[in-house]
Amino acid sequence: MNQPAAIPRKGRKYDQVLQGARDVFMAHGFEGASVDDIARKAGVSKATLYSYFPDKRLLFMEVARHGCARQADTAVTIASGCCDPETALREAGHHILSVILSEFGVKMFRICVAEADRFPDLGRRFYESGPATIRAQLREYLAEATSRGELRIDDLDLAADQFAELCRADMFLRLLFNIEAEIEPQERERVVDAAITTFLARYGALAASDEMAR
Repeated sequence: MNQPAAIPRKGRKYDQVLQGARDVFMAHGFEGASVDDIARKAGVSKATLYSYFPDKRLLFMEVARHGCARQADTAVTIASGCCDPETALREAGHHILSVILSEFGVKMFRICVAEADRFPDLGRRFYESGPATIRAQLREYLAEATSRGELRIDDLDLAADQFAELCRADMFLRLLFNIEAEIEPQERERVVDAAITTFLARYGALAASDEMAR
């Protein structure tokens, strides 16, 4: 199905409608969210809601677009040239977790999977606004650290993906399947520390030198 072509108009209650819709969509998904519930949550009439968004699909895509833009705006620039790889990777690891373990990240992932046929571009937009941005920054840092001799990496794309997966461990799945409601900070710290140790054991300059000496 093609995406709706209409552009939502802005107005005094636009943000109010958008926030109400976000709350309902995040709680119930696209199919389970009714216009009545959204209007009630936003504190507006259905007529007001339709004046901004005549199509529920348009409203949903606007909610997703705003959420993805907010996610992209929180991206940090991984420290480069000012600290050691362990410090830079710790910063990157915790930022990765702040995105994928966030309420928006988990719920949007569920919606992307459930609505893959209805909104084929949604998953791509979500990926490009968050995970892909972080991956590109991490790859750039790994390339610079390798050029300085701090790391020894041949396949930068693979190394960036491996580090991100090490940081996820099983925490994302535990949230995704509602095994746990949240991941405690000390658990995130434990997993990121282990990810750094494992990554540097494989790609650290000293580890690479030891491997070549054997």
